[in-house]
Amino acid sequence: MTLSPARVPATGVRRLTTTLYGYAFLDDFVLLYPVYALLFADTGMSLWQISSLFALWSVTGMVLEVPSGAWADAVSRRRLLWIGPLLTAAGFALWVALPSYGAFAAGFVLWGAGGALGSGALEALVYDELDRLDAAGRYARVMGRARAARLLGTVASLGLAGPVFARGGYAAVGAASVLACVLTSLTATRFPEHRVRPEGAGDSRPATLRAGLAEVRRDRAVRGALLLIPAVAAVWGALDEYTPLLVRDLGVAEATVPYLIMLIWAGVTLGSLLTGPAERLGTTGLALLLAGAALALAAGAMARSLAGVALVSLAFAGFQLAEVLADARLQHRIDESRRATLTSVASLGTELATVATFGVYALLGTDLAHGTVFAVLAIPYLLTALALVRARAATARP
Repeated sequence: MTLSPARVPATGVRRLTTTLYGYAFLDDFVLLYPVYALLFADTGMSLWQISSLFALWSVTGMVLEVPSGAWADAVSRRRLLWIGPLLTAAGFALWVALPSYGAFAAGFVLWGAGGALGSGALEALVYDELDRLDAAGRYARVMGRARAARLLGTVASLGLAGPVFARGGYAAVGAASVLACVLTSLTATRFPEHRVRPEGAGDSRPATLRAGLAEVRRDRAVRGALLLIPAVAAVWGALDEYTPLLVRDLGVAEATVPYLIMLIWAGVTLGSLLTGPAERLGTTGLALLLAGAALALAAGAMARSLAGVALVSLAFAGFQLAEVLADARLQHRIDESRRATLTSVASLGTELATVATFGVYALLGTDLAHGTVFAVLAIPYLLTALALVRARAATARP
């Protein structure tokens, strides 16, 4: 039977989104997530050592982010998407086989490299495949659902981490995490990719990068959309790494920590599912969203109670939603030939801001409680909201 032209795009979109949602779920179905900060602490690492590990993770991503994005514009993006999870699997295996500062550092380097290969490549592949099917307008909704699938993977891993950890300790959650990475890699091989590899692609990466940066300098809309991503994503992305320590300060048992982290990420998952309706938010609406999330973060962190954990969940939901909307703004403004490159430039900005946040957290955390540090780090979001309002007002002037 010959498919009608209307059904061919529908079938293509379905294949793409099914693979994407499965990939996203498995990529974050990592049982080590809620306990690896505890693993570091139980191995004898100080707060400064733990923060330095997080910073090394981000530095690795920074060094590789833009080159990997330019590489993704020159070669198969699908190939990078299946190689990355295998590097992450090797890093997790090191953590549980040889728990020490050196092994933790090497694991973060591998994880950072794996993440850099996928960053930019995934967004570019999805947008261009949707565009080929005349469905680019669905990008924000599709990526919001992908974030929700990713967060469902996180929530599921949090729910399983407690009983698996209670039965087999760090070795068991580590083995499960390695298996999830291998399955993620296998799923990535199922992505459709119809983009024609540019001629001379092996030599085109520097030119692609130069052209992308020239577009940022030339186009104010692209520049603003690019800068908004790190402004939204960096701080809460860094705070995520400290949430187990924030929760443990409530005085709960370590086996209970994953369940409270699961509560936080359940709220974030719900926030991702609101991406479709939230596409109608203008600049002022996005500013209000960020301001409200910042206030919820500060109040929740200072409450030091179960109700406070719920408020932190609400704040993270708002930040996640704002991050997806910021990504969609950027994708709609950039050219296909430089899509992965400029997405990686935005991710590089996020990594730079994240490293700075880790340093600020370590500095403040020396003398302040985790809840207080969380509240202080809500301030940048209020400043970002104010900047958006001012930019909207400036645009509206005759």
